[in-house]
Amino acid sequence: MRLCSFNVNSARKRAPNLRHMLERQQPDLVFLQELKCRTEEFPTMEFEALGYRCHAVGQPGGRNGVAVLSRIPFEVLGETLPGEAEDDHARFIEVRAAGMNLIGIYLPNGNSRGEEGYAYKLRWMERLRALTAERLDRFTPLAILGDFNVCPTEADLAPRTLPPTDALVRPESRAAFRALVNLGLTDAVRALHPEEAIYTYWDYGPAFEQNRGLRIDHALLSAELAERLTGTSVDVAARAAESPSDHAPVLFDLAD
Repeated sequence: MRLCSFNVNSARKRAPNLRHMLERQQPDLVFLQELKCRTEEFPTMEFEALGYRCHAVGQPGGRNGVAVLSRIPFEVLGETLPGEAEDDHARFIEVRAAGMNLIGIYLPNGNSRGEEGYAYKLRWMERLRALTAERLDRFTPLAILGDFNVCPTEADLAPRTLPPTDALVRPESRAAFRALVNLGLTDAVRALHPEEAIYTYWDYGPAFEQNRGLRIDHALLSAELAERLTGTSVDVAARAAESPSDHAPVLFDLAD
Protein backbone atom coordinates (compact mmCIF):
# COMPACT_ATOMS: atom_id res chain seq x y z
CA MET A 1 0.00 0.00 0.00
CA ARG A 2 1.27 3.45 -0.88
CA LEU A 3 0.26 6.47 1.22
CA CYS A 4 0.97 10.06 0.27
CA SER A 5 0.88 13.52 1.83
CA PHE A 6 0.88 16.64 -0.34
CA ASN A 7 0.42 20.30 0.56
CA VAL A 8 -0.93 21.49 -2.78
CA ASN A 9 -1.06 25.23 -1.99
CA SER A 10 -4.40 25.66 -3.82
CA ALA A 11 -6.27 22.57 -5.00
CA ARG A 12 -7.82 24.26 -8.02
CA LYS A 13 -4.63 25.93 -9.25
CA ARG A 14 -2.57 22.81 -8.65
CA ALA A 15 -5.08 20.28 -10.05
CA PRO A 16 -2.90 19.47 -13.13
CA ASN A 17 0.15 18.93 -10.91
CA LEU A 18 -1.81 16.67 -8.59
CA ARG A 19 -3.27 14.71 -11.48
CA HIS A 20 0.20 14.11 -12.95
CA MET A 21 1.51 12.98 -9.57
CA LEU A 22 -1.35 10.52 -9.15
CA GLU A 23 -0.71 9.06 -12.59
CA ARG A 24 3.04 8.84 -12.02
CA GLN A 25 3.17 7.58 -8.42
CA GLN A 26 -0.11 5.61 -8.21
CA PRO A 27 -0.68 6.15 -4.46
CA ASP A 28 -3.56 4.26 -2.88
CA LEU A 29 -4.54 7.01 -0.46
CA VAL A 30 -3.52 10.67 -0.43
CA PHE A 31 -3.96 13.39 2.18
CA LEU A 32 -3.95 16.94 0.83
CA GLN A 33 -3.40 20.19 2.71
CA GLU A 34 -3.92 23.89 2.02
CA LEU A 35 -6.80 23.47 -0.42
CA LYS A 36 -7.59 27.22 -0.34
CA CYS A 37 -11.18 26.63 -1.40
CA ARG A 38 -14.62 25.88 -0.06
CA THR A 39 -15.65 22.23 0.16
CA GLU A 40 -17.99 22.53 -2.83
CA GLU A 41 -15.23 24.14 -4.94
CA PHE A 42 -12.84 21.21 -4.68
CA PRO A 43 -12.20 19.73 -8.19
CA THR A 44 -13.56 16.29 -7.32
CA MET A 45 -14.44 15.18 -10.86
CA GLU A 46 -10.85 15.49 -12.12
CA PHE A 47 -9.68 12.89 -9.63
CA GLU A 48 -12.72 10.65 -9.73
CA ALA A 49 -11.90 10.15 -13.41
CA LEU A 50 -8.62 8.59 -12.26
CA GLY A 51 -10.38 6.20 -9.88
CA TYR A 52 -10.06 8.23 -6.67
CA ARG A 53 -12.93 8.83 -4.31
CA CYS A 54 -12.60 12.28 -2.75
CA HIS A 55 -13.65 13.84 0.53
CA ALA A 56 -12.72 17.48 1.04
CA VAL A 57 -13.01 19.70 4.10
CA GLY A 58 -12.79 23.24 2.81
CA GLN A 59 -12.97 26.63 4.46
CA PRO A 60 -14.35 29.98 3.29
CA GLY A 61 -11.96 32.79 2.62
CA GLY A 62 -9.33 30.92 0.61
CA ARG A 63 -7.50 29.53 3.63
CA ASN A 64 -6.52 26.11 4.98
CA GLY A 65 -8.50 23.04 3.92
CA VAL A 66 -7.70 19.32 3.85
CA ALA A 67 -8.86 16.37 1.76
CA VAL A 68 -8.45 12.66 1.25
CA LEU A 69 -8.28 10.95 -2.16
CA SER A 70 -8.39 7.17 -2.17
CA ARG A 71 -8.54 4.19 -4.50
CA ILE A 72 -9.48 1.95 -1.56
CA PRO A 73 -12.70 2.08 0.48
CA PHE A 74 -12.65 4.42 3.47
CA GLU A 75 -14.98 5.73 6.15
CA VAL A 76 -14.70 9.31 7.38
CA LEU A 77 -14.46 9.31 11.19
CA GLY A 78 -14.04 13.03 11.83
CA GLU A 79 -13.43 16.43 10.27
CA THR A 80 -12.42 18.42 13.35
CA LEU A 81 -9.70 17.93 15.94
CA PRO A 82 -11.34 17.60 19.39
CA GLY A 83 -10.50 19.90 22.26
CA GLU A 84 -11.38 23.46 21.19
CA ALA A 85 -15.00 23.93 20.15
CA GLU A 86 -14.49 27.45 18.79
CA ASP A 87 -11.70 26.37 16.40
CA ASP A 88 -13.25 26.55 12.93
CA HIS A 89 -10.09 26.04 10.86
CA ALA A 90 -10.22 23.20 8.31
CA ARG A 91 -7.04 21.41 9.34
CA PHE A 92 -7.98 17.83 10.25
CA ILE A 93 -9.54 14.72 8.77
CA GLU A 94 -9.56 11.15 10.10
CA VAL A 95 -10.57 8.10 8.09
CA ARG A 96 -10.72 4.35 8.58
CA ALA A 97 -9.29 2.32 5.71
CA ALA A 98 -7.73 -1.14 5.34
CA GLY A 99 -7.93 -1.77 9.08
CA MET A 100 -6.09 1.44 9.96
CA ASN A 101 -6.99 4.83 11.37
CA LEU A 102 -5.39 7.44 9.10
CA ILE A 103 -5.25 11.10 10.10
CA GLY A 104 -4.43 13.94 7.73
CA ILE A 105 -3.40 17.27 9.26
CA TYR A 106 -2.45 20.79 8.30
CA LEU A 107 -0.85 21.96 11.53
CA PRO A 108 -0.87 25.72 12.19
CA ASN A 109 2.24 27.55 11.05
CA GLY A 110 2.42 29.70 14.18
CA ASN A 111 4.21 32.69 12.66
CA SER A 112 1.16 34.89 12.11
CA ARG A 113 -0.77 36.84 14.77
CA GLY A 114 2.24 37.08 17.06
CA GLU A 115 2.28 35.15 20.31
CA GLU A 116 -1.46 34.49 20.07
CA GLY A 117 -0.91 32.62 16.80
CA TYR A 118 1.98 30.68 18.28
CA ALA A 119 -0.06 29.74 21.35
CA TYR A 120 -2.78 28.40 19.00
CA LYS A 121 -0.14 26.22 17.29
CA LEU A 122 1.00 24.75 20.60
CA ARG A 123 -2.58 24.15 21.78
CA TRP A 124 -3.33 22.41 18.48
CA MET A 125 -0.31 20.15 18.93
CA GLU A 126 -1.37 19.27 22.46
CA ARG A 127 -4.88 18.44 21.25
CA LEU A 128 -3.37 16.20 18.57
CA ARG A 129 -1.18 14.51 21.19
CA ALA A 130 -4.23 13.84 23.39
CA LEU A 131 -6.19 12.34 20.50
CA THR A 132 -3.21 10.22 19.45
CA ALA A 133 -2.77 8.88 22.98
CA GLU A 134 -6.43 7.89 23.04
CA ARG A 135 -6.15 6.10 19.70
CA LEU A 136 -2.99 4.26 20.73
CA ASP A 137 -4.58 3.21 24.03
CA ARG A 138 -7.11 1.32 21.90
CA PHE A 139 -4.22 -0.44 20.10
CA THR A 140 -5.48 1.06 16.85
CA PRO A 141 -3.03 0.85 13.90
CA LEU A 142 -2.50 4.56 13.31
CA ALA A 143 -0.77 6.87 10.84
CA ILE A 144 -0.69 10.67 10.99
CA LEU A 145 0.32 12.33 7.73
CA GLY A 146 0.48 15.92 6.67
CA ASP A 147 2.13 19.30 6.87
CA PHE A 148 3.25 19.54 10.50
CA ASN A 149 4.94 22.93 10.08
CA VAL A 150 7.77 21.71 12.34
CA CYS A 151 11.39 20.95 11.50
CA PRO A 152 12.04 18.38 14.26
CA THR A 153 15.82 18.88 14.38
CA GLU A 154 18.54 21.01 12.80
CA ALA A 155 19.05 18.18 10.29
CA ASP A 156 15.61 18.97 8.88
CA LEU A 157 16.44 22.35 7.37
CA ALA A 158 19.22 23.72 5.23
CA PRO A 159 21.74 25.81 7.17
CA ARG A 160 20.66 29.43 7.77
CA THR A 161 17.26 28.85 6.16
CA LEU A 162 15.25 30.02 9.19
CA PRO A 163 16.05 32.17 12.21
CA PRO A 164 15.81 30.47 15.63
CA THR A 165 12.75 32.59 16.42
CA ASP A 166 10.71 31.02 13.60
CA ALA A 167 7.74 29.00 14.87
CA LEU A 168 8.83 25.98 12.81
CA VAL A 169 12.04 25.59 14.80
CA ARG A 170 11.33 27.14 18.19
CA PRO A 171 12.18 24.82 21.10
CA GLU A 172 8.55 24.58 22.19
CA SER A 173 7.48 23.40 18.70
CA ARG A 174 10.15 20.74 18.64
CA ALA A 175 9.31 19.64 22.17
CA ALA A 176 5.64 19.26 21.21
CA PHE A 177 6.64 17.18 18.17
CA ARG A 178 8.84 14.97 20.38
CA ALA A 179 5.98 14.56 22.85
CA LEU A 180 3.84 13.24 20.02
CA VAL A 181 6.51 10.82 18.78
CA ASN A 182 7.27 9.69 22.33
CA LEU A 183 3.78 8.25 22.63
CA GLY A 184 5.17 5.38 20.57
CA LEU A 185 5.14 6.69 17.00
CA THR A 186 7.85 6.36 14.37
CA ASP A 187 8.95 9.18 12.08
CA ALA A 188 8.76 7.21 8.83
CA VAL A 189 11.39 9.16 6.90
CA ARG A 190 13.95 9.10 9.71
CA ALA A 191 13.32 5.40 10.34
CA LEU A 192 14.73 4.62 6.89
CA HIS A 193 16.95 7.66 6.33
CA PRO A 194 18.31 8.61 9.76
CA GLU A 195 20.98 11.06 8.61
CA GLU A 196 20.20 12.04 5.02
CA ALA A 197 19.38 15.69 4.23
CA ILE A 198 15.79 15.34 3.01
CA TYR A 199 13.51 18.31 2.36
CA THR A 200 9.82 18.52 1.45
CA TYR A 201 9.38 22.30 1.13
CA TRP A 202 11.30 25.00 -0.71
CA ASP A 203 10.21 28.63 -0.75
CA TYR A 204 9.45 30.20 -4.13
CA GLY A 205 12.39 31.93 -5.77
CA PRO A 206 15.92 30.50 -5.85
CA ALA A 207 15.51 28.24 -2.79
CA PHE A 208 14.63 25.13 -4.81
CA GLU A 209 17.54 25.49 -7.24
CA GLN A 210 19.88 26.09 -4.30
CA ASN A 211 18.28 23.24 -2.28
CA ARG A 212 17.61 25.51 0.69
CA GLY A 213 14.67 23.49 1.95
CA LEU A 214 12.82 22.30 5.01
CA ARG A 215 11.45 18.92 6.07
CA ILE A 216 8.03 19.78 7.49
CA ASP A 217 5.79 17.17 5.83
CA HIS A 218 5.84 13.98 7.88
CA ALA A 219 4.24 10.60 8.49
CA LEU A 220 4.16 9.26 12.04
CA LEU A 221 3.35 5.57 12.33
CA SER A 222 2.21 3.38 15.21
CA ALA A 223 4.33 0.31 15.93
CA GLU A 224 2.15 -2.02 13.85
CA LEU A 225 2.53 0.16 10.76
CA ALA A 226 6.19 1.00 11.35
CA GLU A 227 6.92 -2.72 11.10
CA ARG A 228 5.31 -2.71 7.64
CA LEU A 229 7.23 0.33 6.34
CA THR A 230 9.27 -0.59 3.27
CA GLY A 231 10.05 2.76 1.66
CA THR A 232 9.72 6.52 1.70
CA SER A 233 10.38 9.08 -1.03
CA VAL A 234 9.92 12.74 -1.87
CA ASP A 235 8.57 13.41 -5.37
CA VAL A 236 10.96 16.24 -6.18
CA ALA A 237 9.82 16.16 -9.81
CA ALA A 238 6.48 17.60 -8.72
CA ARG A 239 8.26 20.58 -7.13
CA ALA A 240 10.28 21.09 -10.33
CA ALA A 241 7.19 21.09 -12.55
CA GLU A 242 5.59 24.15 -14.08
CA SER A 243 3.54 26.26 -11.61
CA PRO A 244 4.28 23.96 -8.66
CA SER A 245 3.28 23.97 -5.04
CA ASP A 246 6.08 25.06 -2.73
CA HIS A 247 5.83 21.57 -1.18
CA ALA A 248 6.63 18.22 -2.78
CA PRO A 249 4.50 15.09 -2.31
CA VAL A 250 5.91 12.63 0.23
CA LEU A 251 5.22 8.91 -0.28
CA PHE A 252 5.24 6.04 2.18
CA ASP A 253 5.08 2.36 1.23
CA LEU A 254 3.66 -0.30 3.57
CA ALA A 255 3.90 -4.04 3.04
CA ASP A 256 0.56 -5.85 2.89
